[in-house]
Amino acid sequence: MSLQKPTIVLFDMDGTVIRHINPLLLHVLERIDDFSHKCARFFSWMFNRKIQSPPLVEFRDGKRKKLLVHRAMHKFRRKEIEEIVEPCPGIYDILDLLRANHIPMGIISNGLGKGYGHDVLRKFDLDKYFEITIFREDITRPKPYPDPILEALKKMTRPPEKNDVIWYIGDRHKDVKAALAAELYLPCDIQPIAYTLNAAIAVLEHNIGPDHIIMGWPDLEATLQHMFRDQKKEKADDKKIKRIF
Repeated sequence: MSLQKPTIVLFDMDGTVIRHINPLLLHVLERIDDFSHKCARFFSWMFNRKIQSPPLVEFRDGKRKKLLVHRAMHKFRRKEIEEIVEPCPGIYDILDLLRANHIPMGIISNGLGKGYGHDVLRKFDLDKYFEITIFREDITRPKPYPDPILEALKKMTRPPEKNDVIWYIGDRHKDVKAALAAELYLPCDIQPIAYTLNAAIAVLEHNIGPDHIIMGWPDLEATLQHMFRDQKKEKADDKKIKRIF
């Protein structure tokens, strides 16, 4: 799978757009999230029925309750947002470059939006970049299921078309799996982009190609600038040809 110029870009949040000042906290949360997914699959197999939502989720008045672990952590945290997380170095340059080239963007996260995700985006002035945000309470099945990606694309101003190329950028194995699963339901190509090591292993396991791996945002910025520069040159050449004929 060769890396193509994107027309839509979706991002994971924790570990991708923002990073935890204490990396151990992010690791614990990711492990808990992975464990809940495995529990859902186990009980689905045990009872021979499709589980519509993972363990630790209940329903009340038709609305999903939040994951208890995440809810408890954010309810009792005492630190300010900027003491917990910070934007990943170079992320603003990427977002500015994509916005300057009119690329629609969205955030997809297995974390909570209320009491955490939306606060983080506002605090660091990141919310202005994203047309849509999908958090844990917005969907029934989290990543690695494709549901969050499909929900984000459904809510965008312009739905994806045959000629679109969607990038989904994430730092975990489940981000790569979610993108690959979403491809079965889309009319266009979706390409997983691995940010740092954990997702990079998944890319290699699925033979996607090393050009889908980035270890830092400056690397991707150079790639995107080259892609957009070529696009502008092609448009300029087309205009010259039209003038001649």
